[in-house]
Amino acid sequence: MATVVLKPDAATGYWNVIREAAACLASGGLVVFPTETVYGIGVWATDPKALARLRSVKGRQETKPFTVHIGCRTALEQYVPDPGEMGRRLSQKAWPGPLTLVFRVDDPTQAPVIRESSIEHVGALYYQGTVGIRYPDDHTAADLLTAVRGAVVAASANPAGASPAVDAEQALRALDGKVDLLIDAGRTRYGKASTIVRVTDTSYAVLREGVLDERTVRRLARVTFLVVCSGNTCRSAMGEGLLRRLLATRLGCKDAQLGDRGYAVESAGTMAFDGAPASSAAVEALRARGIDISGHRSTALAPELIHRADYVFAMTDGHLRSIITMVPSAKDRCRRLDDDNIEDPIGGDMEVYSRCADRLEGALRRQLEEIPL
Repeated sequence: MATVVLKPDAATGYWNVIREAAACLASGGLVVFPTETVYGIGVWATDPKALARLRSVKGRQETKPFTVHIGCRTALEQYVPDPGEMGRRLSQKAWPGPLTLVFRVDDPTQAPVIRESSIEHVGALYYQGTVGIRYPDDHTAADLLTAVRGAVVAASANPAGASPAVDAEQALRALDGKVDLLIDAGRTRYGKASTIVRVTDTSYAVLREGVLDERTVRRLARVTFLVVCSGNTCRSAMGEGLLRRLLATRLGCKDAQLGDRGYAVESAGTMAFDGAPASSAAVEALRARGIDISGHRSTALAPELIHRADYVFAMTDGHLRSIITMVPSAKDRCRRLDDDNIEDPIGGDMEVYSRCADRLEGALRRQLEEIPL
């Protein structure tokens, strides 16, 4: 029987297509659907006959697992009760997106998806205590996966040894009559497979480069702190130096080793010019604490700095407003460093700078107590 092809457009009715495809999956059918990377073939994971058909189409051995596909980030909890710090970090930063994460699950029987269904389904979702999860950045895929009230596993829409399909025509040429339904949403955004990364609690390993290269994964895996004031020569310069030391102490490493441990600390100013040194009083205030910021050079606040930061600390309400105005989507990652504004010590004597440094250190300590490292 020829494969049914549906286009999710105004003529067919978008949600009609989604409902028909979801019903096909729920009844044991094989459905080809688009993602931002390549087209995939999905099946309802708890249907043994559907899984067997998918293995036959893909020419895949019983021991090689398929990837679980989810339509929202919170669905991860159904499959991985404890994703670990690295898993949480990468899923928050890169999902939805072209990244497949492979998690270690020591006891799959305790995962909600198994506890709410049957222990018989462990083998369909987990392989030797691991599970691969993908949350595509494609609204058609996400809507379909959300509409199916059950676990969906998928593989690229091509027979073994053939190139993955990047449009519906390629998928149909390779799979017509072998799958039940195909959603034709045009060419995929990237036309390249997702990147696969295995994660543990505190580390990761790139198993396959795809849309995201290893450098990008390394950046995503890093926790970046950004401290912001006005000129980036006093408060945020001292804050950066103090935060580096506090982080290093908590992690049991030297300041210079933070990068190797996956952490970065930066600072910037909402009114700063690039390249100005830290004020002499700020340098002296931190030198008294055994911290050298003499090499600091000011940086003007820019959207790219905010985008790559996981935590943004602002000295005042005004700075906080400037940050959020520049990048509204960063609102949840930004906070005022202390309960009240930390005023600029510029023009003050060493006692003023020392008190400012004390306050910065106390506020940073309190902030770090609330952040899992």
